[in-house]
Amino acid sequence: MTSSAVLGAADVLLVEDDPGDVLLTREAFEDHHLGLQLHVVGDGETAMRFLRRTDDFAGMPRPAMVVLDLNLPRRSGLDVLGELKADPGLRTIPVVVLTTSQAQADILRAYELHANAYIIKPFDADRFADAIRHIDDFFLTLVKRPQ
Repeated sequence: MTSSAVLGAADVLLVEDDPGDVLLTREAFEDHHLGLQLHVVGDGETAMRFLRRTDDFAGMPRPAMVVLDLNLPRRSGLDVLGELKADPGLRTIPVVVLTTSQAQADILRAYELHANAYIIKPFDADRFADAIRHIDDFFLTLVKRPQ
């Protein structure tokens, strides 16, 4: 039993449009964090509806963390990040950018918009799973979050 399992359930919102990356992320979180509930949306517009709990998402929980890709349909991850961090009701939710973009402009802009971390997706499945475990260990186990 991992230390994160002792803390109980945590809700995480994954904003990712690549089915393969969704599968890898889901498996890594499930293997590492017992009781974690991973919610997945595939575009930026849907992510904001989930976070604001509007439309079909009215009954959804507030996520303990958002894992956000930058390359999304309908609305970019940077747009989502900027809107989320500008909203007083959402800005305390930690946001981990998990993307393939290595562009310095994207990294700088993400931190200017108050991303809590910027991680470049490893291409190797084992390293990808390891990155997810590190995200889980730090943001869901070690860090104290506001309720």
